[in-house]
Amino acid sequence: MVVTTQQIASEVGLGILKQGGNAIDAAVAVGYALAVLDPCCGNIGGGGFMLIRRKTGEEVFLNFRERAPLKATRDMYLDAKGDVVPGKSLRGFTAVAVPGTVAGLERAREQYGTMSRERLLAPAIRLAEEGFVLGAGDVAVLGLPINRFAEQPNVAAVFLKAGKPYAAGDRLVQKDLAATLQQIAKQGPDAFYRGPIAEKLAEAAAENGGLLSREDLAAYSVTELPPIHCRYRGYEVVSAPPPSSGGVALCEILGVLEGYPLADWGFHTVKSLHVTIEAERHAYADRNANLGDPDFVRNPVAELLDAGYAARIRREIPADRAVPSSAVKGTRFAGHEGESTTHYSIVDADGNAVAVTYSINAYFGAQVIAGDTGFLLNDEMDDFSAKPGAPNLFGLVEGAANAIAPGKRPLSSMAPTIVTKNGKVFLVAGSPGGSRIITITLGVVQNVIDYGMSVQHAVDAPRIHHQWLPDAVSLEPGALAPETRAELEKQGYRFTDELRPWGAAETIRVDPESGTLEGANDRRRPAGAAAGW
Repeated sequence: MVVTTQQIASEVGLGILKQGGNAIDAAVAVGYALAVLDPCCGNIGGGGFMLIRRKTGEEVFLNFRERAPLKATRDMYLDAKGDVVPGKSLRGFTAVAVPGTVAGLERAREQYGTMSRERLLAPAIRLAEEGFVLGAGDVAVLGLPINRFAEQPNVAAVFLKAGKPYAAGDRLVQKDLAATLQQIAKQGPDAFYRGPIAEKLAEAAAENGGLLSREDLAAYSVTELPPIHCRYRGYEVVSAPPPSSGGVALCEILGVLEGYPLADWGFHTVKSLHVTIEAERHAYADRNANLGDPDFVRNPVAELLDAGYAARIRREIPADRAVPSSAVKGTRFAGHEGESTTHYSIVDADGNAVAVTYSINAYFGAQVIAGDTGFLLNDEMDDFSAKPGAPNLFGLVEGAANAIAPGKRPLSSMAPTIVTKNGKVFLVAGSPGGSRIITITLGVVQNVIDYGMSVQHAVDAPRIHHQWLPDAVSLEPGALAPETRAELEKQGYRFTDELRPWGAAETIRVDPESGTLEGANDRRRPAGAAAGW
């Protein structure tokens, strides 16, 4: 089973499985295919995480998150008065961190795959060279930054049709990207990090005020880390460790919620929402105060996930009123993801499971392409704390643990997650959504385990989100019954109604008895699909 945000990409992954490849092979092929098919979010100009659970039970977490350029400085986005310069960390080459996707996909293929690089890149090269027909879901996303595209000839040449937006039924051809992918297929990551692609990236950055250099690219490396583990109602949750906050925050919230009878209270009732929101409030406060790149700061993971700490948080949650975020500071222990993200889930016939979340941060990243490379670059530098206490693109207010430093990886919210039961894969999940990734993934886990929903209903159910600051609960359309909302408002909760839904929780559930695979494409991404065999 392969579930992605783009139907053709799902078919690419399924094709690899049918040819005898394993889930890791399929994940690599899908990663490159989405760079062609989903340019807002799929990428080779960004980075991310891959969580693998092999049929033997071995668990692997690959960290190919971007890194700050070596010339980056702590105050690089501040003006002479010490204020954040609007947009400087979001648009243009000044926002670009060192990409990690190509290195990450190749590391996965070399160590855990079975097929050649050329074979796994072939579908993406063909789709870029020959083009693919755009659906309504594709053009809805492509039309978002039209004005920005028009300002740059090399970007307009790819994503505009004679200066106008593409329409459903048009064919998107990306010849430059095809050539870049062909170079990677033939020469491997060296083409990207030390060869002609690296030269073009560094040259474009130098010409446009960016810091990315050939030295940065040559020094990039992928790390393999032990994943985060926690127990929840008899299930084992495996998720992303720092430099992602995703797994830590997810497990902290679940640890708090395990002390409440959510199944008895029911989905989106006053009681269940109250404790969920308060658990989220505490976890995000702790996230922002404590977590960062483990190569630079100590991450108190054991303390945050300790059962005694969860019990302490429960004692601080009143029975019937909201706690203002100003009263929840985030416990400091010893020491100290953007909408343009995509997630996909894969399980093969042997039981290997892969969850991948990768990103270029905001929609279409920094919205720049280096020369004729054909791919968009990330704006992941905005995921750092440009100024401790100042909100980033997603409204997160973070501390010094996530301050900019040369070679540092910015803190992420990505949470590729695998849930097991009695040693067997039960769920493969994750989502895009910036700071909301954690609560989206939480919601899927809650909906299946606590509320007994089918995986499709669990994914499609309306969402809520609280991230400590700003102190308001975000609501998708239809998330709350009017009487439930009124009661929560009496308790002191303030709500923000979102005009559009968020995330794309592409999820697979494995039936514990029969082993049957059920894939759920999120209704919020109509271009996506679950493809099974």
